[in-house]
Amino acid sequence: MTTKVAVIGSGNIGTDLMIKVMRTSTLLEMGAMVGIDPDSDGLARAQRLGIPTTHEGVEGLMRLPGFDEIEIVFDATSAGAHRRNAALLEPLGKRLIDLTPAAVGPYVVPAVNIDDHLSAPNVNMVTCGGQATIPVVAAVSRVVPVAYAEIVASIASRSAGPGTRANIDEFTETTSAAIVEVGGAAAGKAIIILNPAEPPLIMRDTVFALVHAPEPGVQDEIRASIEKMVADVAAYVPGYRLKQQVQITELPADQPVRTLVDAPVDAPTHQVSVFLEVEGAAHYLPAYAGNLDIMTSAALRMAERIAASTAGS
Repeated sequence: MTTKVAVIGSGNIGTDLMIKVMRTSTLLEMGAMVGIDPDSDGLARAQRLGIPTTHEGVEGLMRLPGFDEIEIVFDATSAGAHRRNAALLEPLGKRLIDLTPAAVGPYVVPAVNIDDHLSAPNVNMVTCGGQATIPVVAAVSRVVPVAYAEIVASIASRSAGPGTRANIDEFTETTSAAIVEVGGAAAGKAIIILNPAEPPLIMRDTVFALVHAPEPGVQDEIRASIEKMVADVAAYVPGYRLKQQVQITELPADQPVRTLVDAPVDAPTHQVSVFLEVEGAAHYLPAYAGNLDIMTSAALRMAERIAASTAGS
């Protein structure tokens, strides 16, 4: 028995998600593809695949004959549009998985907290940079307190569609908040770079964390925790990997970290630097678009867990 889902947003992310549902999931079934541009490639592909479609947005979805059978709705539109979509769909009992930075519902990063919000009516998948880097922050936090974590997400400019570009401010705000709430850092900052290089570069992410870890044994625990977390993420995002070994370096005595962190009893002694690469599965877009692949893979993972928990209840 499969759970029917709908995808709102017929752009890059929504189309990739639709293809993932059809090709890779045994628990989910496409019930509808929703857009606002009747000429979009996503809607055209869905029609060719026999999936019910509408170019009249959420109102059109609600008028489709099979709407009542749809249990989970993925929203791959924009932060502003999601707030309106959620207001219309939540009262009808639909479970929403938000791929925008709207952050209406609780943050979910599957490798870290997938089971914490299975009953929430609306969950937020943070951002592509958040999905790639917050697991690493959480891995460090499981060993030692993280006084400050900073992430830099660099993605190919070609892989950033209109929705991504319109949500740049929300990206930094939502990712920074989730670094603290999900990653466990005392303070966090997020930076996104749209790299115009040709040929396009694969998504690269960097994590810097300030910790108190003077003992070599603790440093070894940090490395082991990060390596395990990378393997956990790679279980649902096969192109996710460490680009090089984890670096843990001592902070010089005159390092101006006081501008970043409060002065706790155990002030940071070391910086943990982690360099990641995310290669996409190329289900819809080329492999360099790892930023899209990690979002759709994380959302798919969450939907499957919700479907499995519902079936078992």
